[in-house]
Amino acid sequence: MHRSNRLFEIIQILRAAPRPVTARQMAERLDVTERTIYRDIAALQAMRTPIEGEAGIGYVMRRGYDLPPLNFDAEEIEALYVGLSMLARTGDSALQQAATRICSKIEALNAAVDWLQVAPWGAPMDDPARGCVSMAALRDAVRDGRKLRLVYRDAQEEETHRTVRPVAMIYHLNCVMLAAWCELRGGFRRFRTDRIWGCDTLDDRFETGPLRRLWREQEAAEADAQVVC
Repeated sequence: MHRSNRLFEIIQILRAAPRPVTARQMAERLDVTERTIYRDIAALQAMRTPIEGEAGIGYVMRRGYDLPPLNFDAEEIEALYVGLSMLARTGDSALQQAATRICSKIEALNAAVDWLQVAPWGAPMDDPARGCVSMAALRDAVRDGRKLRLVYRDAQEEETHRTVRPVAMIYHLNCVMLAAWCELRGGFRRFRTDRIWGCDTLDDRFETGPLRRLWREQEAAEADAQVVC
């Protein structure tokens, strides 16, 4: 979780808490260390966010502090709910959890729209206990420009080991694909995430901008060629 998102989540936790919340409790919820929480609290207080308390006792948000309200009309709320609910069909557990948090924040300010239902069937969940690689780890690598070493099995169950430079995640209804420059093949390839049986994030970094632009140009050229045909 990026620091800006974590600061926002700390504010949300303190706004909703009926009693003081300790740094340990927030650290467990956000999966960081207590020291990180102390630094974040100090940063928020430096930005004049009205957080009171101290280490060992807990922190509270001074009454009357709030973030600007989210103003959506009825159809905008319904569109958000359907769109966020459809994330469950991608199999990306981290995005699904984020969507649930967003929905709860929207419903706290607007009427619930639980009468809109989205079928959950779609891509298989990225459950590490069942051998599936975390899509959140793949997204982190795309975002940070980090190379990945993959163990990949194609449709014929042929296994290869590849070092790739990830440039994008492509979400389909029945699967999710990682678009990347494959050093083994010397070109761009798409890898189904449910066929990635091993993934190590390497220390090697690369410039994402030029490579992503090249990938987009190639995608556009292939799309144009299909239209012509």
